[in-house]
Order: sequence, then structure tokens, then C-alpha cells
Amino acid sequence: MKNPLFEEGYRSQFSGHETFPLRYGWLKKAIDATLETADEPNNKRTVFLADDAIARFGVGKNMVASIRHWATVTEVIEDEGDQVRPTAFGKLIFGPSGQDPFMEHHATMWLLHWKLCGRANKTTWFWAFNHFGAQTFRRDDLIQGLLKLAAARGWPKASDTTVRRDVECFLRTYSSTAASHVGAPEDALESPLAELGLIRTIGRRDDYQFARGPKPTLPPSVFALALNFFWERVGNTRTLSFEMIAHEPGSPGRVFLLDEAGLADRLVKLEDQSDGLFRWSETAGLRQVVRGGDFDGRALNSLIRASYKKNRQGEMS
Repeated sequence: MKNPLFEEGYRSQFSGHETFPLRYGWLKKAIDATLETADEPNNKRTVFLADDAIARFGVGKNMVASIRHWATVTEVIEDEGDQVRPTAFGKLIFGPSGQDPFMEHHATMWLLHWKLCGRANKTTWFWAFNHFGAQTFRRDDLIQGLLKLAAARGWPKASDTTVRRDVECFLRTYSSTAASHVGAPEDALESPLAELGLIRTIGRRDDYQFARGPKPTLPPSVFALALNFFWERVGNTRTLSFEMIAHEPGSPGRVFLLDEAGLADRLVKLEDQSDGLFRWSETAGLRQVVRGGDFDGRALNSLIRASYKKNRQGEMS
């Protein structure tokens, strides 16, 4: 299987967020603004870049740029020629009749985490979850690892300062920041993805730990959705081995930090939870998953909607 970070022509990304992690309400703001201006000509230049963008979003110029960045990399909005429009996914979650416009459910956070770390668009995010081997680490471990990779791959614009800022934003995205450690009060607000508990601070402030485990708040339908997207990357095959799903870069096991016991438990139950779209097989000591057929857009949307239906019914995944 090809590893995107090592493919010829891969373009690394260590910026765009203006040092601000994703915050509550930002994706809904992006959806609302692009829906309001959808019929305006060349709204790409008016929604986020016009003089009234600061007033529209209620934040400073750099934060406006950050909102656009996060809405784009999570595939909530997209560029179409000279227009910026909400995607079908963006409207499904954050639109006027969306499933979770105010990000009140863990399903939304897991979906966004997969968008950020299941693909290699954001270099630090993908590399940290899919390549960095240590469970406990310090900030500089990530920085030096990325700088070494960037030098080996010949990536431009990967200076020490740029990578350091990107790593700091990454850690603020997933770990809690104590109010006493920041300047302005608004900087103490956590990213919604910190609620997933994927990275913990331990000991001193600069010590961290990846929290590998069963992930009880991860809905089965979001797991199935991620497995399908990973399957598409692998290629035309009806089966995937347990080892690939657990350990391959970009796999659900790596991105969701699932331990092998937790992953195996999910795969065994997957046939019932996915209405037969996936089937667990264990014969002659070979553990693998069989996919029943190709997913269409309707099936994918049904999986997303199922996450919120169960959440509203108070069912634990």
C-alpha cells in the first residue's frame, strides 16, 4: 500500500491555521456565511477576504483565515471555481437542518478527527497519529521528528519556526490547556477535539501521552465509515486483514488509537452494526474483514445519520 507522505509530488502542509486550533462554533459560522453568499458572484473573495469579513464572523482577521482553513481541511466547505460553497457533508452536520450544528455530540468530533488524521492533507496531524511510534513524548520529539522527515523528503517551507508552531497548534487541538498557562481568556478555550481524550498531558506541562484504548464514545457507524474510506485507499479488494486495519498508516486502528483487543471487539460486532456491509471472518487462523459491496453516497449518509440517531436515544456505542 502506498504511503502518502512518501509519494512523489506530495505537498506538505504546516500552516494555514494562523496558530489557532479549531474552536466550537467556527464550522457553523463557515457554513452560515457560505450559504448566505452562495449566489453572489465570486464569493470566494467576499466571504472570507472582504472588508466586512471581520464583522460577519465576529473575530479578528487572522481568526477569519483560521476559520476558513479548518472548514476547508475538514471538508465542510470547498472551492468551486470562483465560489466557496458548503459541501454535502458540511450541510449534513452544520447546515440549518444539520445533525449537530453546535458540536454537542462525540460523533461529530470523531468524524472531524478522521477528516484531519485519516488523510495526509495536514502533515503533522497525519504523521503524529500514523507514524510517530512513541506513546509518551515531549513537544520537541514531534518537532525534531517532523524536521528530520522534511529534510529527508526535501519539503520546502518546513522551517524550524513553521513546524514548531504547527506542532503547538496540533497539541492545543487535542490536549487541554490550563487557563493559568495562557494569556488572553479566550485562549484558554479548548478545541472540541480535546474532548476525545486522545492526547493527555502527564507530569510536567510539556509531557504528553497518546491514549490508546477501546474508545467507548466512538460510534460504530463512524468506525464503519472510516473503515470504508481506508478501504478505498487500499484499492480493489474484497478483504482486509486485521493487521492492516490495526497498524497500517491511515487505518482506523492507528487514527482512532484503538488497542488490538478493542479493535477486534468492534470488528466482530461490525456485521450487525453495519447492516451486513462488513463481515468479520476468522478461519484457519486468518483474521480479516469482508466487504459486501461498494458504498454509494446514500449508504455513507445513512451511516452518519445513524451515529446521531443512537446518540439521541441515549445508547452508548
